[in-house]
Amino acid sequence: MRADSRNFLKGLGFISPWLLGFCFFTLIPISLSLYYSFCNYSLVQKPVFIGLDNYRELLHDPVFWKANSNTLFYTVFSLPLGLLIALALALLLNVKIRGQAIYRTLIFLPSLIPAVASAMLWLWLFNSKLGLVNFLLRSLGMKDPPGWLTDAQWALPSLIIISFWSVGNTVVIFLAGLQDVPTELFEAADLDGAGKFQTLRHVTLPSISPVIFFNLIIGIIAALQVFVLPFIMTQGGPARATYLYTEYMYDNAFVYLKMGYCSAMAWLQLLLVLALTGVAFWTSKHWVHYQGK
Repeated sequence: MRADSRNFLKGLGFISPWLLGFCFFTLIPISLSLYYSFCNYSLVQKPVFIGLDNYRELLHDPVFWKANSNTLFYTVFSLPLGLLIALALALLLNVKIRGQAIYRTLIFLPSLIPAVASAMLWLWLFNSKLGLVNFLLRSLGMKDPPGWLTDAQWALPSLIIISFWSVGNTVVIFLAGLQDVPTELFEAADLDGAGKFQTLRHVTLPSISPVIFFNLIIGIIAALQVFVLPFIMTQGGPARATYLYTEYMYDNAFVYLKMGYCSAMAWLQLLLVLALTGVAFWTSKHWVHYQGK
């Protein structure tokens, strides 16, 4: 046997645990979900092929469209605001001041707290009667503070506010990008008489635009798949005001035992994610600048 062939077989041997894991836990489930999306499958009986019926039913399902609109509303507001807050915090943390490491740690700590624990914490904070948020609002003179999670008008905005709690990971990525900006650019801007806002607009933001783009893509994927917070805190209520796409998928699969219907939803979700990320990539050529190009 030739040396190249032996090396190839050795390489296959080394990566075989990963290949087996990928096939059994990723490739096969994905393939089965695509097949189930064309089936009537209740988990307790054999799947029956029904063609495109699941997809046709989704088009006429009012709950599906309600979950879609809630998810898009959540994404449209939580994603850009979250990126803006994370960028602002990163800019502040990038300033060399005393206790800088402590501030960075405090900003990053919430992202280390498990999502379930964070949900329970915010349940108490946003409690309409005993919560700290409404206590502070009453102490400031507000007689009738919002019901937050129990008010259909405020429930989804409350989840958006809570999403800002865990921007620590995004802040760290922005901070790494800021520290990678060449100091020569700032010195040149200073020599040209540029102010802080002009330096931010014409030097800092273009230099970290690849980092912004990365966080945008990750944010799109995460926002369209948010599940834990609404599932624990509101269960989709009140009046389905916080009933998001992934929770409806979960209910179809494990409450209504409509795994075929859920699989169809999963593939539509994938197409939506691909479409939005495709738009982001298409627009990136106009605002993302890579060093050396």
